[in-house]
Formats: sequence, C-alpha cells, structure tokens
Amino acid sequence: MNKSVTFKQSMVLLITVILIFSISILGFGLSPNVPLVISLIFVMLYAKKRQTSWQDIQGQLLKGIEQALAPLFLFLLIGMLIGLWMETNTIPTLLWTGLKLANVEWFLPSTVLIMAIMGTMVGSAFTTLATVGVALMGVGTAIGFDPGIVAGAALSGAIFGDKSSPLSDSTNLASSIAGTDLFAHIKNLMWTTIPALLGSLLLFTFLSKQIKVASDVHELQHLASLLSPNWWSMVPLILLVVMAWRHVPAIPTLLMNIAVTGIIFVFNHSIQQFSDVIMNGSTTTIKNEMLASLLNRGGMLSMMPTVIIIMLALALGGLLTQQGILSAFMTPLVTRIKTQAGVITGTVITGISANFLIGEQYLATILPGQLWKESFVRLKINPLTLGRSLEDSGTVINYLVPWGVAGSFAAQTLGVSVTSFAPFTFFALLSPICSLISAWTGIGQIKHDE
Repeated sequence: MNKSVTFKQSMVLLITVILIFSISILGFGLSPNVPLVISLIFVMLYAKKRQTSWQDIQGQLLKGIEQALAPLFLFLLIGMLIGLWMETNTIPTLLWTGLKLANVEWFLPSTVLIMAIMGTMVGSAFTTLATVGVALMGVGTAIGFDPGIVAGAALSGAIFGDKSSPLSDSTNLASSIAGTDLFAHIKNLMWTTIPALLGSLLLFTFLSKQIKVASDVHELQHLASLLSPNWWSMVPLILLVVMAWRHVPAIPTLLMNIAVTGIIFVFNHSIQQFSDVIMNGSTTTIKNEMLASLLNRGGMLSMMPTVIIIMLALALGGLLTQQGILSAFMTPLVTRIKTQAGVITGTVITGISANFLIGEQYLATILPGQLWKESFVRLKINPLTLGRSLEDSGTVINYLVPWGVAGSFAAQTLGVSVTSFAPFTFFALLSPICSLISAWTGIGQIKHDE
C-alpha cells in the first residue's frame, strides 16, 4: 500500500508544476497544451515512483476527464449551434440590431447589463456567451473597442447572470455542497455579487468615456446595411429562453434548438450543406473583412482546440487529486486556522488555487468545500457563507485560467485569448475581493443560527 504524500512532497510537486506553467507560458509564450503535457508526465512519474500501477495511473487520469464529460459534450453542441445560428441569420440579426442601436459612450456598461439579464434568464454563462455574447463582440469590434475589453464586459455580465440564476449548474452545486436552500444561497450571494457588478459597471463606464474609437455612426450604419435581418431568425433565441425558463437542462435545450434551427436551415439548403455547417461552421459571402471575420465561425471542429486543452487539464487534475497531492498540501494549513475570517479567506484562496492547478470549475468548487466545511462547522460560521465563498472563488476564477474549462471556452467562442480579456473581466476579479472584505469587516455575514 502506498504511503501518504507528505506536506513537503506535495509542496515541491505543486511548486514544480507552477514553475513549468510559468516558464512555458510567460517565458516562452507557448500554448497551454505544452506545459500541461510536461506536468502530466512529471506527476505521472511521481505516481509511478510511489509504486502506483500503470493501470491505476491510467484510471486516475481518466477519472479526472470523466468529471467534465457533460461540459465537453456541451461545447460540441454549442459549436454546432453557433454555425447554424450564423447560417440561419440569428446572430447576424442580433448583430444588425446592435449596430443600429449602438451608443458608443454607453456600449461597454450596456454590454454588461444585457449579458447579465440574458445570463440570469438562461442560467448558463456558456450559452449566453455563445449566442448574445458573439453578437455583442461583433458590435463592439465594429465600433472600434479593443476585443479584450469587449470580451471582459460580456464575461462580467454573463458570470453575474450565471451566479444569480436558480437555473445555473454551478450555483446549484455550491448550494448543495454547503447544504443550504438554493434561493437563500442566491439571496446571500447578493452581498458580494451586487458590489462586484456595480464596480464593473463603473469601471466600464470610465473606459467607455476614456477610449477614443475609430468608427462613427455612418460607418456603423454602413456595416448594418450589409446584413439582412429577418424576424423568423429570432425563433431559435426565443426557444432557447423558453426552454431554459422551464428548467430544461442545457444539453436537451441545445439539442432541441439544433433540431429546430436545422429544420429552418434545410428549408433553404441541402442536407450536405447542413452536415458541413455543423462540422466546419459558417462561411459568409459578405466581402467586408471585419464582418467576415465575425461571421465565419462555429462548427464542432472549431471547438476541438478547447476540448484538447480541457482534457489535458482534467487529466492532470485527476492525478493531483487521486494521488492525494492537493489534500496533503492543504490539510495541514486548514487545521491551523482558528478564526472565522481566516477560514473564509482560506476557502477563497483554495478555490482560486484549485482553478489554476486543476482547471475545472466544478472540481475547484467541490475540493475547497470538502476541505473547509468542517472548519465552518467548528467555528460556527453560517453555511451560507461557505456557499458564497465557493462561488466567489471556485466558480468565477475559472474564466481567467487559460487552460481552464471556462477560460478556454470563452477564448474559443469570443475569439480573444484569456490573457487579453482577463484584466478586463472586472466581475471575476472583484468577486473574491468583495468576499474577503465581507470576511474581515463582518458586512454581509449572517450569524450561525439565522
């Protein structure tokens, strides 16, 4: 039987993994795939040195990947849907509407609010980004804003909506881990989500007024004139909202939408063209270079780079978790913290760290919950605070991780690298700060017996 991993061993291993990522990505500018593979080999050799059988090592790798089979399948469906929504004029109609109504001075804060409302209705940041987010990216780029800033605004609103919706998987997960009522959990989240949203709106309003954009109203109207909007192309969007509102899970919702959109598409095209679109995405005939770059996207194959990164990250996370490396590092630290503020701070830091080490949003929520739940009971901290701390770190930070499930998806869908939009995803940056302020000031902390 293998000996337990010591604290010193786990610390050396984790520091080595962090150095591999830092040198590869920051030093050499490599794709996250490279340090993921190197780290995977390094941790695998350590596992073998601990006399773990090759069969068990393979099982631990696969167990990590199994944790996110649903999101991986979801990404392929979203790739299909984007291609079909482009070809059936759904996203171009949203883009046309945005170009017609665009107000340069208020565009960025408006983007945050639109995405927040849509995200709350749909309950999925991923779906919101892949539909309305793509259209708003097109409008913002056409106006002349930096794509990273527009992506940051879209993400800030989408993440807020995801956290505030009773339909959200991540919100339900955090509530169940903490053992609290879902709606009480969402109500308690407002102590940190509302300040983070208001802070985001203020920062984007400031940016909107400071940035000088190249486009004017006439140029926007010209771009709009190149598009051909129609009312029936909104049917898939309405169907998406209705099914989400009726609590239909994400995968059946997307499959149903693909079926309806596919029928609309086949009325004007062949089955062979339908097959090409869901595999390779949309190819527009518009000659304008800017619009063409926005509209030529989608298809299952476009999601494969994201799927590859996520599978490697999850395999690494599976090894680190199953070998007991993460728990060996964290458990001694958890037992030494004796104050309520310290426990909440530790939970937030663990959630952030887990996102960068594991790369999976759900695992980065589950692991801190398992590690710190006993400390919340011991120090008589209301479990609602545990759920909120998990959301403010485990859920939101994954969008800022280049090899994370959420970060990779956002980068692929919006066409902007994580390093470009991370500094402007103000909601994700402010959420853990608001959580720490609440921990150390007592503001928004509900008593244990309430």
